[in-house]
Amino acid sequence: MLSRRDGDGAERRWSALALIVTAQFMVILDVAIVNVALPSIKADLDFSQANLQWVISAYAIFFGGALLLGGRLADLLGRRRLFMSGLALFAASSLLCGLAWSEGSLILFRAVQGLGGALLAPAALSLLMTTFSEGRDRNTALGIYGAASGSGAAAGVLLGGVLTSYLSWSWIFFVNVPVGLAAIALTPWLLRESRAELAHRHFDLAGATTITAGLMLLVYAMTRATTDGWGNSTTLALLAGSIALVLSFVAIELRSAAPLLPLRIFRLRTLTAANGTMAVIGSVAFSEFFLLSLYLQDVLHYSAIQSGVAFVAFALTVVVFSNVAQVVVGRLGVRFTLTSGLLLSAVSVAMLTRLPLHGHYFWDIFPAFVLGGAGMGLSFVPVTIASLTGVARSDAGVASGLVNTSRQIGGAIGLAAVSAIAATSTSRYADAHAAVTSSSAVALNHGLQTALYVLTGLLLVGALVAAGLIRAQARPAQLGAPTDDELAVADEAA
Repeated sequence: MLSRRDGDGAERRWSALALIVTAQFMVILDVAIVNVALPSIKADLDFSQANLQWVISAYAIFFGGALLLGGRLADLLGRRRLFMSGLALFAASSLLCGLAWSEGSLILFRAVQGLGGALLAPAALSLLMTTFSEGRDRNTALGIYGAASGSGAAAGVLLGGVLTSYLSWSWIFFVNVPVGLAAIALTPWLLRESRAELAHRHFDLAGATTITAGLMLLVYAMTRATTDGWGNSTTLALLAGSIALVLSFVAIELRSAAPLLPLRIFRLRTLTAANGTMAVIGSVAFSEFFLLSLYLQDVLHYSAIQSGVAFVAFALTVVVFSNVAQVVVGRLGVRFTLTSGLLLSAVSVAMLTRLPLHGHYFWDIFPAFVLGGAGMGLSFVPVTIASLTGVARSDAGVASGLVNTSRQIGGAIGLAAVSAIAATSTSRYADAHAAVTSSSAVALNHGLQTALYVLTGLLLVGALVAAGLIRAQARPAQLGAPTDDELAVADEAA
């Protein structure tokens, strides 16, 4: 029987989880919430069509590029401290985004908002891992966290449509301010400070500079590729620069006495495979919501609010199956649950490749949304568990930053590639049919179908990686458990 003190401690942990999940949901939400508001932003701030994409890209570049830096800062300076700093920066920049008066001001404030998210997200996940001990409670917590991560993009489309339609586009940013301030006020009461127990407090400035610049340049190059083309000299120069910076980072980390990202953790086969799989999941999630938003609005001619409501089925199914996933993981293991989730997602996207020109929501879209939500819910929880399996307490922050980076960078690369594939397929279809223009619904639909075939193949590759490389009995991460070297040996033997 629990004592009153034990009961209070348990209640505090779940209250802490609610705070962490709210912050994570807010960050993920902001990746997608802007999409349906872009036409209103364009009209109000007199954006050019070419610059409009930077409302999304500025956030993605700084969010994806600085996640590893944020994770290591959390380990060194304190996870609660970085959590609160990230919340403060995110809330302040959200207010400035809502008050933006020009193209340049909104793009700048979105970049700062992305930086706030990069400080916040890895600190939130590492706080969860240090708040809950291994076992049923941690699995349940990860199920709830996975529901927030998995449904955030879908909920963003819905909330963006509602706020834009009934208030104004500024409110997609203003809504973050009271949430952020309330979270900052509650953090000292609900979350305990934790930091890596290291013999040193040295910071790998050279490593931080090269990897942050390299990842930001990579996302920027991918964004430019969608408009300038993959063979454009500027695009190629940016890609070459990003590769050179990343290789420099690896060389620095191999020689550093206090590396930003200890490369030894990649000897853990499960962690490495999980991060690769998370990149696939990020690619599909970003790309699928983008493609289906275009289908609903440009092919079926849904309004912003109708498009948002259409994604409710997806979001609710993610929430339900993220919590089912923690039970399935406990009984059947990470590898089975993750592989099953990826295969369900592949079937869902394969169904969407047959979307007709005059589709009906409940016959042509709804079944695939429910199946896709189930697949995503069953994927997020086990891949997060696997990505933290065997990670020592001193590396909790950087491992959390790594898995968030995998999702964000994977999403950015996937979205850029899939957008290019869809645009190329649309143009070729129009060129092959004299009476069809590239802006017609039939040509757009053909391009979207081609891109969805690519996503189906990508999910099947992810399922193969999960089935072949994730340990059969992968357990939730044991912070402060056996050393990385011991787990690496066990991992390779599995």
